[in-house]
Formats: sequence, C-alpha cells, structure tokens
Amino acid sequence: MNRLRALAAPLSRTPLHPQWLLGGRKAPLGVGAVVGRVLDVGAGDRWIAANLGPRSEYIALDYPATGRDLYRAKPDVFADAASLPFADGTFDAVICLEVLEHVRNPQGVLDEISRVLRADGVAWLSMPFLYPIHDAPHDYQRFTAHGLKRSVEASGLSLCEIEKTQHALRTVGLLANLGIAGAIQDSERWKRPVLIPIAMVAVVSINLGSWLASKLWPDWGALTAGYVLRVTKR
Repeated sequence: MNRLRALAAPLSRTPLHPQWLLGGRKAPLGVGAVVGRVLDVGAGDRWIAANLGPRSEYIALDYPATGRDLYRAKPDVFADAASLPFADGTFDAVICLEVLEHVRNPQGVLDEISRVLRADGVAWLSMPFLYPIHDAPHDYQRFTAHGLKRSVEASGLSLCEIEKTQHALRTVGLLANLGIAGAIQDSERWKRPVLIPIAMVAVVSINLGSWLASKLWPDWGALTAGYVLRVTKR
C-alpha cells in the first residue's frame, strides 16, 4: 500500500492521481492577516506556517500517536488536543484542520480551543464529510454542517462562516476514484499489473469529466467532500 502511494505521489498534480480533484493544500481565507499568537492543533509538517503573516507567532502542536508515529511531525509541543497545556485566553487565533475526525472526544477538543482562545479571537476548523477512512484506527467520525454548527456553539464559539470544500459532482468523481484506487491497494499483488492500466484510464476520465461537469452544472449544497469553518469566541 505504501509503495503504491509513493509511486502515485509524483502524479499528485495531474489528472492521473485519484485525488487530483481535491487540489493542493490551501490555507483558509484570512489566516494570513492574523496578528498575535497562533496555535496550530494537529500541525503535521507545519505547512500552515508559510501562510501566516510576519506579525504572527506560530506554535505547532500535534499528538504523539499520529503526528509523531504516522507523520514524523516535529511540532513545538506534543499534547492531547482535548487537554491543551496552555492557560485560558492564550491565543489570538487557533487553526485545527482535518483533525476533529481523528479524536475520540471532538467536543472536548472544541471546548479546549474555546478555552485557550482569547475573547473575540478567531479559529479556523475543517473536517471531511464524504471521504474514506484514513489514518486507521484513529478515524472516528464525520459531521454534517449542522452537526459542526451545533458542536462549535456548544463550546461557546460563534459560527461566522462555513464553506463546502468541493462541488457536488467533483465529490462524486473523487469518491469514484478513491474506490478504484483503494480496491487496487487491497487486491492481491498478481492482479495489480492488470488493474493498474485500467484504473489509470478510468481515473483520468473521471477526473476530467467531473471537473468539466462541475464547470457546467449547478452545485448541490447537500453533497461535499468536507467543510471549512471560521468561528469566533463569544
């Protein structure tokens, strides 16, 4: 499985890659304008730091079982996101992208983000909605837009904005491609030389067809690969 992923990595920016429709990593709108202390919960390779402005102080935090053991992350702090080792109101902004699906207690994590965020501070959160299980066994939940709104408000945060990450038809194409690629990963090795050429043709066709369809057809708000939220502390 890891070998197949390594072979596909150079194709990530081309329609030959199963996740091409996702596009590259993008910082949420407004992150670059933050002034003050910024906490990145689940920082991974610290990629978000390059998107911050010169007047921010960046602190990366990750969890040992995933950040260190799966991704070889090198944060400033290793800790459990549901028990942050910081005083109340310590940060002007918090960033928590693609993390909440991997924690056993997402409400506890949101409570902690609210606690360490100063009054009127801002936080950006994201979570996949339609996406396969990943980083197993540390993958526990998916929330709808309504579930995310419920949870952030229960933590004393106000929802300012919530955006879909994908057009409905691109989401369908992405899931089809991941189903094709995932089946190859789980198949017997002797089948792969036959399956891979077929998969490459299918993936390119689905990627380009879904991309074009998303340009020509209206979106549907009920279907997406994920959500990005901007919230503030009341």
